[in-house]
Amino acid sequence: MSTNKEFDIVIYGATGFTGRLVAEYLVKQYSKDNSLKWAMAGRSAAKLAQVRDEINAPEDTPLVIADADDIDTIQAMLQRTKLVLTTVGPYQVYGSELVAMCAKSGVDYVDLCGEPVWMGEMIALHEKTAKQSGARIVFSCGFDSVPSDLGVYQLQKLAKQQFGHVMSTIRCRVKKMKGTFSGGTAASFKETLTAAKKDPVKMEALLNPFSLTPGYTGANQPIGNKPFYEEDLNTWVTPFVMAVINTRNVHRSNFLLNKAYGEAFTYDEMFMTGPGEKGEAVANAMANDKSMGGDSGPKPGEGPSKEEREAGFYELLYVGTDAFGNEIKLSVKGDKDPGYGSTSKIIAEAAICLVQDATATPGGIWTTAPAMGDILTKRLERNAGLSFTQE
Repeated sequence: MSTNKEFDIVIYGATGFTGRLVAEYLVKQYSKDNSLKWAMAGRSAAKLAQVRDEINAPEDTPLVIADADDIDTIQAMLQRTKLVLTTVGPYQVYGSELVAMCAKSGVDYVDLCGEPVWMGEMIALHEKTAKQSGARIVFSCGFDSVPSDLGVYQLQKLAKQQFGHVMSTIRCRVKKMKGTFSGGTAASFKETLTAAKKDPVKMEALLNPFSLTPGYTGANQPIGNKPFYEEDLNTWVTPFVMAVINTRNVHRSNFLLNKAYGEAFTYDEMFMTGPGEKGEAVANAMANDKSMGGDSGPKPGEGPSKEEREAGFYELLYVGTDAFGNEIKLSVKGDKDPGYGSTSKIIAEAAICLVQDATATPGGIWTTAPAMGDILTKRLERNAGLSFTQE
């Protein structure tokens, strides 16, 4: 891990829609915290200064010129900071060189990646280097996949306290959600599908629930690719678009925690649509919705208004069961729209947690639960509008 640097955190992509929200959150939440030293980075000094002024950041907020097309500027940025928080995606297009450079330089890294095939490639290429340099690389530090990763982690802790063992099966069910997926998420989704269709190896990795656990394959997992009625919850459920990335990260956490959830552990995610004919109709409509891969959603750099972000929310239900019929439930709630408002707060807190609190975490390519676990959970509850509550 890097020390004696000018900055704790550099927000790379601060002039983009989500990067700007991250910077704005740091201004509001940490303007009086002199212990946190952060900077805004991007290609244009003029645009950086404009965003700095528009979000009411202090005039002396450092601005760093960093352009993915000019490797020297990226290296210069890494020499000045302990951690790079990057919102510049799709990461398979813009992120590979940055991950490689962070791993080599011993600089910590967090992103909002929802691209499991690319993440698997980065693990294969750079995990050994990151372990040697001390760089802590943590992918997927937004709505995908922190609520899922920490939700499972906290439910398993409760299960051990109450029953003396973990739950072999956990289901995530999205109870409520208001908000839209981000333009960056949509672009990453399309880029991933395009790459997978061209390459059978990438398609196999995309479909493999253990694509992020090299050398380890656990139990057969639920497929969850079509609607069905769930008797115990009295609701129809339908495929959840973020399940492809969230399930992979949860299994990687189990892998990195030395199979703490068990080798028979199964995990899936679905969206709850309600009981009866109405619930069935909504489930089928959602299953047939192809907007994520289309052109109707927001483009990278675009997003909802402040009012829309403020009005958003989500509630996720985690249901754990074991072979003895025991059951435990945990609710995870967020107070802003998932794709932007909540995500920008989550990644900011993850970055601060990594450099200030999780100093004992060694170098490597991590998920949030084994890297930061309880300390990140507490930060998110205290600062970022999330709650983790047993039902």
